[in-house]
Amino acid sequence: MIKLLYLLHVLATVVWVGGMFFAHQVLRPVAAAQLEPPARLRLWAGVFGRFFPWVWAAVVLLLVTGQAIVAQVGGYGVVPKHVHVMAGIGYLMAAIFVYLYFVPYRRFVRSVQAEAWPTAGEGLVVIRRLVGTNLTLGLLNIVLVFVLPVLM
Repeated sequence: MIKLLYLLHVLATVVWVGGMFFAHQVLRPVAAAQLEPPARLRLWAGVFGRFFPWVWAAVVLLLVTGQAIVAQVGGYGVVPKHVHVMAGIGYLMAAIFVYLYFVPYRRFVRSVQAEAWPTAGEGLVVIRRLVGTNLTLGLLNIVLVFVLPVLM
C-alpha cells in the first residue's frame, strides 16, 4: 500500500511542478515574444482552463497521499524533521494555489472574456508571480526529499 501512495504522490508532484516549470520557463517567454496581448491573454486563459483541473487533482492527491504516508509510517511524531518542513511547504503551496484560483485567476478570466486587455495583463502578472513562487517552493520540496535525508 505504501508503495502505491508514494507512486501517486510522485506522479501528482510531476504533474503540478512539471506543469508549472513548463508554463513559467518555456511557454511564457515564447508566448510573450510571439503573440500580441489579446492572443497571448486568450492563450493563457485556455492553458489555465486546461491545466488548473489537473492542479486541483494533484493538490488533493498530494495532500491525501502525504498524510496517508505519514500515518503509515507512524505519524508526525516519528518522521524526520524534513518531512514536517516538506508538509508545511506543501500546505503553503496548496493555499497559494487556492488563492490564485479563486481570486486573480477568476478576475483574469472575467477580464479576458470582457476583452479588458490591460486589466487581464495585470492579472496575468499576478498569476505569473504566484506560479513562480509555487514553482520555487515545489522545486525546494523536491530538493528536500533528496538532500536533507542524506545530510541528517
